[in-house]
Amino acid sequence: MWNYKISEYESKLLASYAMHSSYSRGRKYREKEHPYRSCYQRDRDRIIHSAAFRKLEYKTQVFVIHEGDYYRTRLTHTLEVSQIARTIATALRLNVDLVEAIALAHDLGHTPFGHSGEEALNELMHCYGGFNHNLHSLRVVDVLEERYPDFPGLNLTWEVREGIIKHSSIFDKAEYTEELCPEESSTLEAQIVDLADEIAYDNHDLDDGLTSGLIKEDDLKKIELWDYMYKKVKHQYKCLTETERKYLIIRKLIDLQVTDLIRNTLKNIKSMEIKNYIDIKKNKQRVASFSKNMIDSRLPLRNFLMHNLYNNYRVVRMSNKAKHFIRELFKSYVNNSGVLPLYIQKRIKREGLYRAVCDYIAGMTDRFVQDEYKKLFDPSEKV
Repeated sequence: MWNYKISEYESKLLASYAMHSSYSRGRKYREKEHPYRSCYQRDRDRIIHSAAFRKLEYKTQVFVIHEGDYYRTRLTHTLEVSQIARTIATALRLNVDLVEAIALAHDLGHTPFGHSGEEALNELMHCYGGFNHNLHSLRVVDVLEERYPDFPGLNLTWEVREGIIKHSSIFDKAEYTEELCPEESSTLEAQIVDLADEIAYDNHDLDDGLTSGLIKEDDLKKIELWDYMYKKVKHQYKCLTETERKYLIIRKLIDLQVTDLIRNTLKNIKSMEIKNYIDIKKNKQRVASFSKNMIDSRLPLRNFLMHNLYNNYRVVRMSNKAKHFIRELFKSYVNNSGVLPLYIQKRIKREGLYRAVCDYIAGMTDRFVQDEYKKLFDPSEKV
């Protein structure tokens, strides 16, 4: 009875091009549906209760944990992506539960120390299949999470798994598996998460960069998009503190980009004559997109962040140190697997030495890596 009501509710609320839960291709392992939660709501809940999700709290976004407790972590970034994506999805009458599940899962496979950790593992694994955090996110939900007696992993729906593997951004390259139909485009819900991810990290990295002092507001005034919003805020509010002004500008920049994305996506739906979710899947061109003006306006700001924040010498130093930690741990584990926990030693028999070690390190938090490094290489540290 309840599943019927969920379907009835979605048919009244969602657009025809949204991914209704009744359209799902299902799960790899058959399960009885829940009496009062849709399949995507169950996926969201399984993700939130996973160990990998909890560990995101102590994984780097840009700044490592010991730099301060103000800066975004991989978890707070994930929550901001989810919040932005939900807003967009609601405005477009998409399936918010599917959007939220994909958003909460999109970084589950991230390594400690952000992209520098991923680069280090990819180098170390180049002869053994490499490492890509999209593929690893899928591996986390399909294999590595061990919570249910009836199946491996979390047994998520096809659509959430597709959203994970095909996730793409300036930092994320979409990957494809034959099982998840590489010839098809992602659902509109997944496309929205990709762009919400970009909006989130562009703007929260501005906040963190300014707070850290690695970027200066005077330098940002040379960027047209920032300068436009700075003048608008200054004209509207005469007596703001520097902190208040920063927050207000960033908030308004997020709103500007979200509004543009919603309007342009609706325009695309109309011009592409999108009638249902199948039209979305068959369309080779992404339906969700910013306008040309917004793409052009965002580019200088993104280039500024790349040059002044991500390539700042302090961030590069942190990155190099992180890679050193990971390389040394990897070498130590591979050369003497006896130092690994017993459950990882057992996994070696199934996965092979290199992949088991890679999985183990990828699942670590920043703090765990640093503690493990001390235990293995500092003679005065307890093991």
